[in-house]
Amino acid sequence: MDYKITINRESDEGFEVLVEGDEGTVHNVSVDPEYMRRLGYDDPEELVRKSFDFLLEREPNTSILREFDLSDIETYFPEYPEKIKNINN
Repeated sequence: MDYKITINRESDEGFEVLVEGDEGTVHNVSVDPEYMRRLGYDDPEELVRKSFDFLLEREPNTSILREFDLSDIETYFPEYPEKIKNINN
């Protein structure tokens, strides 16, 4: 399935992510600056986009939480930090 991802910055650390697929979904995502740096990113929008790519490879958009902090992803997918770091290199 191909998805179209649109990211709108709501605040310094908050993003609204629209995912268009068979069924569209809206997600409110927060990005902690320290967590972002630990993952090796300077641009939070880039990290959000790559994180959604990561999630959509593993589950449909309708299964992704509607509101979460990016650090929550590793609760469900322990490999997330390592995979995301490797995408940035």
